Amino acid sequence: MIKVLFVCMGNICRSPLAEGAFSNLLEQYRLGGFISADSAGTHDYHVGEPPDPRAQASALRRGMDISAQRARLVQREDFARFDYILAMDRQNYARLEKLSTPDGRRKLGLFLDYAPHLGEVEVPDPYYGGPGGFERVLDMVEEAAQGLLEHIRKQHL
Repeated sequence: MIKVLFVCMGNICRSPLAEGAFSNLLEQYRLGGFISADSAGTHDYHVGEPPDPRAQASALRRGMDISAQRARLVQREDFARFDYILAMDRQNYARLEKLSTPDGRRKLGLFLDYAPHLGEVEVPDPYYGGPGGFERVLDMVEEAAQGLLEHIRKQHL
């Protein structure tokens, strides 16, 4: 089983959308028995809370129900449990580097590295904006999820 962890700051906007988009692909391609996804945050602002209502609404418009997800904090054990730990931006990547074990650092990456055609390095945080920001983020994470899945299929399946 290949395990992927998506990480943003509070785990209520970007990383739940990434987890939802990637899980949706796994379901479409019937790969849930080979690959799993989870998400977490680098800060404990929202631990135990569901995704932001705007994130949930954007996901539902695309046929993804992320309402059962609950925010959690990245744990040191995650570096042993997951094969890919993907940050939404450089700030969270740097925080993950500090938390990680030396062996865990090789598992770190930026999620948008799997969508180089977008010309973006970071998934912007839509928290302080309107619904349009969530739609833009979902566009980006859907593209990166497809690229990540193609990468994993080539490398591991």
